Amino acid sequence: MTEQANPNQPVDFIRQIVADNLKNGVNDGQVVTRFPPEPNGYLHIGHAKSICLNFGIAQENAGGRCHLRYDDTNPLKEDMEYINSIEEDVRWLGFQWYDRPYFASEYFEQLYQWAEGLIKGGKAFVCQLSAEEMRAYRGTLTEPGRHSPYRDRPMEESLDLFRRMRKGEFAEGSHVLRAKIDMASPNINMRDPILYRIRHTSHHQTGDAWCIYPTYDYAHPLSDAIEGITHSLCTLEFEDHRPFYDWVLEQTQPKYRPRQIEFARLQLENTVMSKRKLNELVRTGAVAGWDDPRMPTIAGMRRRGYSPAAIREFCRRIGIARSDNRVEMALLEDCVRDDLDRSSRRVLAVLRPLKVILDNVAEDQTIQLEAAYHPKDAGFGSRTVSLTREIWIEQEDFQEVPQPGFKRLIPGGEVRLRHAYVIRCHRVEKDPATGEIIALHATCDLDTLGKNPEGRKVSGVIHWVSASRAMGVEVRLYDRLFS
Repeated sequence: MTEQANPNQPVDFIRQIVADNLKNGVNDGQVVTRFPPEPNGYLHIGHAKSICLNFGIAQENAGGRCHLRYDDTNPLKEDMEYINSIEEDVRWLGFQWYDRPYFASEYFEQLYQWAEGLIKGGKAFVCQLSAEEMRAYRGTLTEPGRHSPYRDRPMEESLDLFRRMRKGEFAEGSHVLRAKIDMASPNINMRDPILYRIRHTSHHQTGDAWCIYPTYDYAHPLSDAIEGITHSLCTLEFEDHRPFYDWVLEQTQPKYRPRQIEFARLQLENTVMSKRKLNELVRTGAVAGWDDPRMPTIAGMRRRGYSPAAIREFCRRIGIARSDNRVEMALLEDCVRDDLDRSSRRVLAVLRPLKVILDNVAEDQTIQLEAAYHPKDAGFGSRTVSLTREIWIEQEDFQEVPQPGFKRLIPGGEVRLRHAYVIRCHRVEKDPATGEIIALHATCDLDTLGKNPEGRKVSGVIHWVSASRAMGVEVRLYDRLFS
């Protein structure tokens, strides 16, 4: 990844930090980022922001690289389906990771050896409190926690128990390995956090080789260090975890010391981006799957017709900041429209048809008209559309009793058919029994192709299709999934 910086990319505070590091020779002039998803669900639009940031910074700096690494430390919730979908999404967005996908599970042995080192150094101990007891001992935001009764057990005893945990001698939940830090810390994440848990379950990468698994907070900084990550970019909810991130690195002293930098996560209106909640929608059948077009997942947006360019442009526009802000869905939709405006050909379509009979066009007459595929770009070419006696227009393009400011077809009013002529509605035909409108009768001014009639007010331009020449299509209309 050696592309030059995008001149349209705003210089946010993270990019400024990276530039200052390079200027001062920090990290030997290297820029190594990573995108580290947990393979426990499909990626959503919030992940796209992180993808564009991490891969983008690597691309913008000569010699930079971005790793795709799975933080696969909880086999109970992980699946190869999610791994495959993540890789498809990253590629579809237009990015390529360095070398190959990495897995935190590749480093399990090294992480274990560091954990033994923490025990030997008096920085970790095996605790046998239950989960409920541990919560009670932890304290609150206003009250300090209490030391576990196992905190001061001899180092040799903790080391022996930890090795027996690895051998599978104990039941799940009976023993954990905890860091020995400060139970009075105002940051609850520093109150002797858990480093290892017992999980008697197979792992999608390591099989049955392990029955103890490191916690995310322990494995993440060390995985960054092993891979030589220089800038560990994460969202603001990890800011309170940074002291423990730094503590782990300080106590283990790996060769590389990555720096964690937090930025505001994407908060999009009318959208839920909790993988747990999205998984619940999938599990209960409320949606048709992770790639349901109503879902905020990248796979769902791909099925909906969004382009990778539109999503990248959305991430560029919202930028990177420290403070949280809620982004309107309209901004994402605007990016989609702007991209489609540049890349798509237009055709005429009517979704809720209302018949219009052009009384001055013969029943066997077909008028062939040329219509550009793109009103602003001749490079898209053109096609022929057929105007016949009977056409369909949208129901919403006609009002028998017009509301103030209505700019389309009304009784006695004129409107232009897109790519065609001006028509005037002179009669509304209704069902005698129900009073429902059956058809509109209109006349077509054949002298108005490409020009406006002098001295007459034309309300607007509306879409239409020939009733006899149009083809049927399946149209899927999506509204917002959340209020």
